[in-house]
Amino acid sequence: MRFVWAVVAFVLATLLIGAGIAQRTLFMGPSSEELVLETSQPEPYTLIDGAVLRTQPGLQSLIIRGDGELFAAYGRTADMEAWLSDATYNSITLKEDGTPETTVVEPELAEDEESTEEPTPAPTEEPAEPAAGRNPAGSDLWLDSFTEQDQIITDMQLPEGTSILIARDGTEPAPDDIVVSWPLDNSTPLAGPLMATGGLMLAIGVVLYILGIRHQRRGRGPRRKGLGPMPPTEPIDVAIDRAPEREAIEPAPASDAEAGAPSDADSEATGATEQNGTTKRVAVTRRRLAIPALALVAALATGCSADSWPQFGAETATPSPTPTVIAPENQKPPAVTEAQAARILQNVSETVAQADTDLDIDLAATRLDGAALTARRTDYKLRGAIADRPVPAVIPTDKVEILLPQATDAWPRTVLMLSKSDADDSAAPVILTMTQQDPWSDYKVSYLADMQASVELPELAPPWAGTTLVPPDTTFLALAPTELAAAFSDVVDAGDKSASYDLFDDGTHELAAKIQTSRQSVVDNLAAKQSAETAKAAFGMDPATDQPVSMATLDSGAIVAVSVLDSETITPTSADAVIKFGEDPVAKALTGVDQSAKGVKTTYSMQLFFSVPTQVSGEQIRLLAVHQDVLNVEVIK
Repeated sequence: MRFVWAVVAFVLATLLIGAGIAQRTLFMGPSSEELVLETSQPEPYTLIDGAVLRTQPGLQSLIIRGDGELFAAYGRTADMEAWLSDATYNSITLKEDGTPETTVVEPELAEDEESTEEPTPAPTEEPAEPAAGRNPAGSDLWLDSFTEQDQIITDMQLPEGTSILIARDGTEPAPDDIVVSWPLDNSTPLAGPLMATGGLMLAIGVVLYILGIRHQRRGRGPRRKGLGPMPPTEPIDVAIDRAPEREAIEPAPASDAEAGAPSDADSEATGATEQNGTTKRVAVTRRRLAIPALALVAALATGCSADSWPQFGAETATPSPTPTVIAPENQKPPAVTEAQAARILQNVSETVAQADTDLDIDLAATRLDGAALTARRTDYKLRGAIADRPVPAVIPTDKVEILLPQATDAWPRTVLMLSKSDADDSAAPVILTMTQQDPWSDYKVSYLADMQASVELPELAPPWAGTTLVPPDTTFLALAPTELAAAFSDVVDAGDKSASYDLFDDGTHELAAKIQTSRQSVVDNLAAKQSAETAKAAFGMDPATDQPVSMATLDSGAIVAVSVLDSETITPTSADAVIKFGEDPVAKALTGVDQSAKGVKTTYSMQLFFSVPTQVSGEQIRLLAVHQDVLNVEVIK
């Protein structure tokens, strides 16, 4: 019976192990699903709607093949369409039945370019060469981009409202070998248990088979025969003969004693030994057969991947805390994301640092604008003439503490950032505003200043929500942004007699006092040089021509960046007097002369950031950051 159960166990083991292996081989489905995207005709750009990549759930793998350098980027669909509005490109979207469709999109014509006249035929002699396309690499508009040789393979999970742009350099046709794949769930959670159970049944069958063999061997041992028939009874002879004399017993030869037959005790011992030897052989045979069975079970159990076993108690993603700020339904998307802003700031910092090193104002103009660019232009001229003049500090990028993007889908777009350096704790954090004028332009820094010590920013909207620009002539703030620079200038010039003095906080008053002290030092210096009777100094501060940038805060106030011009004019009071620049290398470098008979005017540029509250709050305008540069020195003619 043991053999029967062993055979049953072997059969079950074969079925179970075979079923488990079949699930991982014959019946195992594909690991991914692929979709080949085709283009209608060669064009410099191919735009793939994100909905095409989201036709299947899960992570999307994009494979692009071609010769040479390939480029791919993803971003908001509206932004990419705006960037491609003046170009011809292939657009791959989804039809109503869910299949991809490729169309060629022609560039949009402006209203003033539209004409009902027939186009002038092109000359047939020598057709004009096509204009060079716009290279998409390096644009600030992309959320992320990839550049590789011959092949791009990237995994992504595009959210709704985003698309993929594929190109080369904007002139050559975009690669047309495009494949999108999605992973499929081909896990077989029963394969592992089936093979493990089959291995266990195999081990049980081996044990039953060994027990059956042992039982059979014991049943085939020697058996004792019964007694035979008794002989017939004979009459007893009562006569007794005399016993013969016994002969002397001679000892047996030593060889016979040594080679004599074993005794009964020896036979019994020999039988016991043979029996023990059989038992040992059976035990050894059992172990030899059991070890491979156990090894097979272990191999089946450990050779299966995690997909071959049921996953119990799998960890689930913990939802992020819900932000306290809820954007309205009609809220526009933020101009940049956090990762995008960090990448842009890094590029801005590296470009400006390189321009500072090379004294290249054209390179600086690619990332600076307004007051920030004007200050750099003067600095490059001074450092070209003064060897020991220090290089401007690099814009820190180690840590972006504040990001406040404008929530808009139009242009221009403005972003406010506050960053600091981890390497230099003594360096003040830098606050700046940068603006992108159109889809094809890069962000340029227009205002840049150092944060004041122990100053706290007002409560701001989170980066994912963004904020709005406050109109420059708004009446809801304590002071309109267009009036802020003039009011601050009046506080500096008039002090506590200014009508706007009480509108500003103590930090503003301290800065005004420092400016007044520096002005007084100029007057005292003239007196020390005994020039007070032959020369006089005049000072004044006026708003610069740069437009203020004002971004709304959560308390209905605004952070406003403005620029003012602080002028210092020294003129002679006598016809015989001359203003000399002997100890002023800055004046010499900017004027190209060492003296002036009619006087000299020095202009300083100041970039300031203020926190302006609402008109009804009753709070004061707080100074947040300030930065001053020499702007110009000119001889009065």
